[in-house]
Amino acid sequence: MRETKAFQKIYTRITQITKATCSLQAEDVGYEELASINGRLAQVVKIMGDHVTLQVFGGTEGIPSNAEVMFFGHPPTIKVGEDLAGRFFNAFGEPIDGGPEVEGEERETGGPSVNPVRRKQPSELITTGIAGIDLNNTIVTGQKIPFFSDPDQPYNQVMAMVALRAEADKIILGGMGLTNDDYLFYKNVFDNAGALDRIISFVNTTENPPVERLLVPDMALTAAEYFAVEKNEKVLVLLTDMTLYADALSIVSNRMDQIPSKDSMPGSLYSDLARIYEKAVQFPEGGSITIIAVTTISGGDITHAIPDNTGYITEGQLFLRRDSDIGKVIVDPFRSLSRLKQLVIGKKTREDHPQVMNAAIRLFADAANAKTKLENGFDLTHYDERTLHFAKEYSEQLLAIDVNMNVDAMLNTAWKLFERHFKPAEVSIREELVNKYWVKEH
Repeated sequence: MRETKAFQKIYTRITQITKATCSLQAEDVGYEELASINGRLAQVVKIMGDHVTLQVFGGTEGIPSNAEVMFFGHPPTIKVGEDLAGRFFNAFGEPIDGGPEVEGEERETGGPSVNPVRRKQPSELITTGIAGIDLNNTIVTGQKIPFFSDPDQPYNQVMAMVALRAEADKIILGGMGLTNDDYLFYKNVFDNAGALDRIISFVNTTENPPVERLLVPDMALTAAEYFAVEKNEKVLVLLTDMTLYADALSIVSNRMDQIPSKDSMPGSLYSDLARIYEKAVQFPEGGSITIIAVTTISGGDITHAIPDNTGYITEGQLFLRRDSDIGKVIVDPFRSLSRLKQLVIGKKTREDHPQVMNAAIRLFADAANAKTKLENGFDLTHYDERTLHFAKEYSEQLLAIDVNMNVDAMLNTAWKLFERHFKPAEVSIREELVNKYWVKEH
């Protein structure tokens, strides 16, 4: 070890090297602090006394035991300001779109969640234009909710649609483990829609080291906090894919010889995920951070540690599935749930919203029962047949993810479907609402 300038030391004795980490003895080092090891970027992941372990983002191959290690004295930082809008950055906050460096105030990422006394109960609607969300599983500002999806579902397309349609001041995309095609897809969609002025993207692709994914949520959320707190803006953060984020956590913990927990995940998985999701907040001043995050589920295993822990932290979930009757992907009304929707439906939306939502899903459930009867060779009643026709049109005109309309149009469409297939008494909606909204025959 030798001193260079004031307050900076260079260490030259590494005591242990694994595939992803280096360990050494060092003083006055902070958790998550950045460092350079022979010019490679690294980050402090463990401190025991003066024994410090660093994860090396590009891997440790070729690093000698006498490599020069220099600590930066701070965690990762990002420059925040209006210049962020419309830009694409890597996991370190560096531009990857060919544009200039961002000018702005430098802030450390990965800070603590907002003090509960500064939080307000969410009460503002955030719409996406997707009926499977806005009609049945309405999201409110300050909510945290995951998309659970099989890896072969078009979840990136859904997230891009949400980014374009959502009524928010800023949309911040955190892409982890995106293929190059996915990255270019997002870039082209945002560019062609002319929506870049309100979208900010932080992207780690499959060509980048997997460990870099761990920086992306903090970058996205630090930018979100700037716009929500300083500008009182409504910010929507889209994170995809949190399963790949958790895989990166397990890579680091396994290479540090930590004993894995369930499904080879680190024992800290719950707190690692909660640290991200708890950044969702509604501020009394009007700014908010809402988080929608994709969690891919291999083989539909909802009991896997990643979705299992996610379900405890978040306020509901959205399920994508392919509807065999219409051949399109829908937001599954049976497995999806927004636990905060009661705060806005019928209050910030039209008075008939709760009743229409409940009636439509009940009739959709009746159609599922009729389908089971049909598959088992039982005769169908006239009512059964009508529910099947209703369910197909409901899926096509409302649940399919390619349908884009506002909430009033969704409610009007549902009333038309009720009128086409049922009598008012069969729909079981309050009489005064039926008298007001039932589509009268001409």
